[in-house]
Amino acid sequence: MNNGILGIREVADYLNMKEQTVYRLVQQRKIPALKIGGQWKVKSEHLDKMFDEMLQEKLREIQAG
Repeated sequence: MNNGILGIREVADYLNMKEQTVYRLVQQRKIPALKIGGQWKVKSEHLDKMFDEMLQEKLREIQAG
C-alpha cells in the first residue's frame, strides 16, 4: 500500500474479493474511486469508512428486528 491509495488488485486483496467483482463495484459506483492515468484508485480509508457504515446499519437492523 502506498499512502493508502490502492489499485483494483490491492482492493481485491484488501477485501478478499475477486478483481472482477471490485472492478464491477467501482463501475457501479458502489466503491468510491477515481480513474487516474487509466487506472482506478481507491483510498483505503474510504473502504474502511464504507465498511464501518454498512456494519453499523446491519447492527441497527438486527437490534430493531
